[in-house]
Amino acid sequence: MVTATEQPRTDAPLVDAWDYKGRPADRSSTGGWSSAAMILCSETCERLTTLGIAVNLVTYLTGTMHLGNASSANVVTNFLGTSFMLCLFGGFVADTFIGRYRTIAIFAAVQCTGVMILTISTVLPSLHPPKCDSGTNPPQPCVQADGRQLGVLYLALYTIALGTGGLKSSVSGFGSDQFDESDPGERAQMVKFFSWFFFFISIGSLAAVTVLVYIQDNLGRDWGYGICAFAIGLGLAVFLLGTRRYRFKRLVGSPLTQIAAVFCCAWRKRRLQLPSDPSLLFDMDDVDRLEEGGNKMKTKQKLPHSKQYRFLDKAAIKETGSAASNGYYMNKWSISTLTDVEEVKMVLRMLPIWATNIMFWTIYAQMTTFSVSQASTMDRRVGSFQIPSASLTVFFVGSILLTVPVYDRLIVPVARRLLHNPQGLTPLQRIGVGLVLSMFAMIAAALTEIKRLHSARHLASPKDTIPLSVFWLIPQFLLVGSGEAFMYIGQLDFFLRECPKGMKTMSTGLFLSTLSLGFFVSSLLVTIVHKVTGDRKPWLADNLNQGRLYDFYWLLAALSCVNLVVFLKCARGYVYKDKRLALEGIVLEEDELTIHA
Repeated sequence: MVTATEQPRTDAPLVDAWDYKGRPADRSSTGGWSSAAMILCSETCERLTTLGIAVNLVTYLTGTMHLGNASSANVVTNFLGTSFMLCLFGGFVADTFIGRYRTIAIFAAVQCTGVMILTISTVLPSLHPPKCDSGTNPPQPCVQADGRQLGVLYLALYTIALGTGGLKSSVSGFGSDQFDESDPGERAQMVKFFSWFFFFISIGSLAAVTVLVYIQDNLGRDWGYGICAFAIGLGLAVFLLGTRRYRFKRLVGSPLTQIAAVFCCAWRKRRLQLPSDPSLLFDMDDVDRLEEGGNKMKTKQKLPHSKQYRFLDKAAIKETGSAASNGYYMNKWSISTLTDVEEVKMVLRMLPIWATNIMFWTIYAQMTTFSVSQASTMDRRVGSFQIPSASLTVFFVGSILLTVPVYDRLIVPVARRLLHNPQGLTPLQRIGVGLVLSMFAMIAAALTEIKRLHSARHLASPKDTIPLSVFWLIPQFLLVGSGEAFMYIGQLDFFLRECPKGMKTMSTGLFLSTLSLGFFVSSLLVTIVHKVTGDRKPWLADNLNQGRLYDFYWLLAALSCVNLVVFLKCARGYVYKDKRLALEGIVLEEDELTIHA
């Protein structure tokens, strides 16, 4: 570790990073803001593309493909859920096989291919059903897309999801690789990089929900999706232009392998008796040499033994006559160090918190599905201009951008004085605030839907625009958006802080998997509710004016309340890693406490 009196030479080559030719990276000609800027540009294009498709997809499915509201909502949530779930796959591929640079380049090309297929499907008349026409004699009925048309659409969407998952899993980590954590100046720049990373994501989101949505609704989907294809292609080109300036890190292997190895060892030795003294288990003190492919590996920081999940301790039992009993680690699938076991236990301790975070993203999913469908039935005029229904999410994005500075400037100083915490709110407290705001968002959504249906009773035709301003939907967008600002930062801080040092890449995957499962839970709830309520008195009717969407919102509010109670119980019993290790007399290394995405 570099001290204040021993600063690294700014012209010295880095020992843990290499340039594109495999030579030690030169600090003056690689990395830093020049390379980070190209990565930020690529992420902005990715966000513009993904959100530009997802946020207005439900209106395309109902208006062009003629699917029902429930079916359309499930297509959107399954698409987004798959995108985030594939981040785990992308992270595994990057850490184990091809590295972050190649992962970003390959999966950005995959995403571009998917968007091109989607664009072609909107251009060719044979790939979507004919328009409904009530003016003909006889009237032309609405025909739902057939299997071939839906097959091409799903091929496009899930190709995009694969590309998005692979790209998103590595782009923030590759950005952090451009800064040297051992240098105080570059470490400070890395913190700023993640602030700019969040900013550029928000810029891409704003452009998607305003400019792209307007183009899709007024110029056509072919123009809107064509711009998305151009944007991700441009992002890929800019990313590749920076190849000569990037810093590359060695492959460290996926932490999923360590978790799997610990469980396999514990299962194989399940019939062995645990020694009463934990010091008899295989640990870092016993490791004279760590071998993996003939290369010596850096020893981890030893962690104290804990009494939770003791069945995993069997993975570290020394079997008589084994190589480990002689002080050598030969095969991680045969024996694990006690420190490896404790790192896996750290992950297991986080799982109750992880599970109670899913409900927030289930509520979040409604902002891109049913809330957009609500907006499409309401009065969206501002003077002579009509707001695209999907552009209501601009209030959602705006509330995120507003909440972050309000939190930093107002809430943090007050929380420091009241809670005596230098960070303001702890990660779990921020997550709790996000859950509370999401619960109130569903209450507001239910009340607004009741008012919307009351106005719909006076319509001459069920397809007419309801004489109620679309701005009545703003409270639910603002509450979920503010909740995301607390939830996103709180989750990211929690998972990065509490994950073991060697599993930092997986922490992002854990965070993104809550988003994925939130969308899948939304799909499951929609399917169950639609089946249970039937066709006579459906909650989620194809025509919202004939349904009871407010009951679905009340259901989500109730589930959110129950989830909040469970979260508070789990959070109350959770002990932060640094506090738990401090009680054992273990001081974390400085880079272990560095929080990055």
